[in-house]
Amino acid sequence: MTSPTDHLTDTHTSSGEVAVDDDDTAAPRPAGQRPQGRAHLLQRLLPVVVLAVLAYLPYVPVEVPGLLPGRVNGPGSLQLLATCLVVGGIALSYDVLFGRTGLLSFGHALFVAAGSYLLTISLSTWDLPLPLAVLAALGLSTLLALVVGAVALRVGGIAFAMVTLAFAQAASIIVMRNPGGVTGGEEGRPLDRDAVPDLLVGVVNAPYRYWLALGFVVVAWVAVTLLVRSRAGHAMAAVRENEQRAAVLGLGTYRVRLLALVAGSFLGALGGVVHALVLGGSNPHLTTSEFTLSLLVMVVLGGAGSRWGALLGGVLYTYADARLVEVSSSAVLQGLPDVVRQVLSQPLFILGVFFIVVVYFAPSGLTGLGGRLIRRSGSR
Repeated sequence: MTSPTDHLTDTHTSSGEVAVDDDDTAAPRPAGQRPQGRAHLLQRLLPVVVLAVLAYLPYVPVEVPGLLPGRVNGPGSLQLLATCLVVGGIALSYDVLFGRTGLLSFGHALFVAAGSYLLTISLSTWDLPLPLAVLAALGLSTLLALVVGAVALRVGGIAFAMVTLAFAQAASIIVMRNPGGVTGGEEGRPLDRDAVPDLLVGVVNAPYRYWLALGFVVVAWVAVTLLVRSRAGHAMAAVRENEQRAAVLGLGTYRVRLLALVAGSFLGALGGVVHALVLGGSNPHLTTSEFTLSLLVMVVLGGAGSRWGALLGGVLYTYADARLVEVSSSAVLQGLPDVVRQVLSQPLFILGVFFIVVVYFAPSGLTGLGGRLIRRSGSR
């Protein structure tokens, strides 16, 4: 007798095509047909090659005018790249909810901010050593995710999104009001530098903070990969495609959705911890619904349900947001007509237009578009 989860790998979409749970860009293959050896090997080696290149960047003394603020291994460039990697990993954690399980949450920022603020508070107010502070931040954030999930998942659809938004807004108000002086209010909470290793403090140690951010991306990547390929990951895909059918097959859809929310929130809290270590403190922007909406844009931009898509979308969005702010205040725009200069001086407007273009011409995101182009060139 087969168990209900044995049918999950054959989950079909409404269009009749096989749903790909992993982010393989190749088209679904007929039964019994093996992938081409060279393409399959390239697909497996690509993450290793990308990781090796990224890990070597702090040793590259090359200037890239217009793309990075100075040399590639300069403190400013490495700090920017580290921030992009951290946000990309956080976007990967949000994709566990939205892309893998179909949960539209407007409160994911709550757990990222919880990891960040609990770390800074544990170090400065509770006087915990760094390892215990990290464990406390992750443990309390996971407990918070269990409580929020247990309440919010009693409803579905837009009601679930509104409940998560309410929790996130309540947390944002608490942080802004700075109860007992523990959150810092609008100024945020600085990191107690005496409580962290010297390798993570100072301009000269920017490479170590960059490698810390890269390590977080690797951990998030491996965790999501293992989750997607597990039986729980197949159950999440079944809930995403057709929750009613999954319930008829005997799946506990409530437990599956709660597991997805807790897993994504744990990785998000870990991202908040790394974010505080990389940027030197907790930022109240992490508590806002605007940050969660940015994560949603990142995942859709790169490709929902794709590890490469979520990571790429997070990195590109964060990089463009940072660099467009500098371009909007540069002297290059002064010689342009007033209408053009006013438009280009609004980074959010440019990002919004780019997002609309990508969604219109590539509904499956940048990785989906790249996959189609690769398949077309291969067929030719």
